[in-house]
This record gives sequence, C-alpha cells and structure tokens, in this order.
Amino acid sequence: MSLAAYGATHQGRRSTNEDAWLVDLNLGLLVVADGMGGHNAGEVASALAVKVIREVCESSGVPLTQALLTSAVQLANERILAAAAEQPAHLGMGTTVVAVLFIDGSAFYTSVGDSRVYLWRSGRLTQLTRDDSWLAETLDGEGEHTHDIGSHPMRHVLTKVVGLRPELEPRVSECPLGAGDSLLLCSDGVHGVVPHEVLATMMSSQRGVEDVAQSVVKSAIARGATDNVTAIVARVVR
Repeated sequence: MSLAAYGATHQGRRSTNEDAWLVDLNLGLLVVADGMGGHNAGEVASALAVKVIREVCESSGVPLTQALLTSAVQLANERILAAAAEQPAHLGMGTTVVAVLFIDGSAFYTSVGDSRVYLWRSGRLTQLTRDDSWLAETLDGEGEHTHDIGSHPMRHVLTKVVGLRPELEPRVSECPLGAGDSLLLCSDGVHGVVPHEVLATMMSSQRGVEDVAQSVVKSAIARGATDNVTAIVARVVR
C-alpha cells in the first residue's frame, strides 16, 4: 500500500497559529494538534505534542504498533505537564491531538479533544473519531454533523485534553484501508465552520492531496473561520 499525504494550515483571524501538524510518510505518521492556553502557551503545547509523538515513533527500535501510539500520546501528556510546571506563564496549557499511524494496510488512529479524523470511502464521508466534549457526550454517540451545533454555547467545552491532568488513556482504533480510500485530519477550525456535505464534496475530488488539503483550509477561511485552521489529507494510491 502506498500513501500520498499533504498538510495545510492558516491562522484564521487569530494573531498567532496555535495549531501544529505533521506528515511523515517514512513513519506512516500523521498528526494534528490544536493548542490552547494564554501567553502563547497553546502554541508551545501543540508543538511539543507533535514533537514527542514523532520522536517516540522514530526511536522505538521495534516495529510500530497500536500500543506505541498510545504510549506516544501519554508521553506527550507528561511532557506538557512538566513543561507547564517549569514555566508559570504556561500553567494550564494543553492541546487536542489526533494522530494516525499506518501499519500493514491499516490506519490506527487516536483522538484527544475535538480535532477529528474522517474517512472518505465509496462516495461517503464518515467521522471516525468522537469528540471529547460536553456536547458529544450529550449527543450520546449521534453524529455531530447531523445536528445544528455551530452556534451552541457549549460546543467548545472539552472533557479531555493532552496536558490537562496526569491520567490519560487515549482510545486507539483500527481502520483497514483499501485503494481509493482517503483520510482527513483536521482541527475544529475546519469542522466547526465547513458543513459535512461540503467536506464530502471536496474529499470526493480526484485532484492531488495537496490541492484538496488547501481547498479545505481555504473553504474554512472563506466561511469566516475565527479559529486557526489545519487539515491533512491522505490517500491510498495503490
């Protein structure tokens, strides 16, 4: 199985971009992190999460496994907590993390917070991850895109964040992939403003992954995204 992938980001209407992302096809690793916290701490948290996850996968010395992805996110959590303890201005910083690791024809994915992974397959776009948010828990597993939640006052209240507390048990799931399948990883700057059906239309495009990823980001900006906007598009090419 061969993959093509590309990431794009934009600060939106924010003065800084606290999103961080990674495309490493040698490792088969994709990551999007959306940081939060004052004094640019969100930028520190998201960058640190991406750095640690990559380092764990690079230095494991053993074949990449589902358990390694869990360990990488847990170590990122520990490092962010430690960094915040050392720098009072960064106290309380955290980040969402969504990561995908490709192993033997399958995508293993994990999500903490409300960044998401979507699967495009056979003409349908499906949200694979479930947001760690008050609203998602209230909907009790129903697809968020089927509800009018764009202006809900509780839509940004997260129940789990990397760097929030010492105990973190990220969920890791598996999605076998085949030719023609595509994945979209994105921060809430994308899915918070771009309707599900519009994302589906863009993911159905036969254009290269670079064009599709940039189109997703541009669409969010055109719809007035006030948050940072990040998207990674990956496609099985054979």
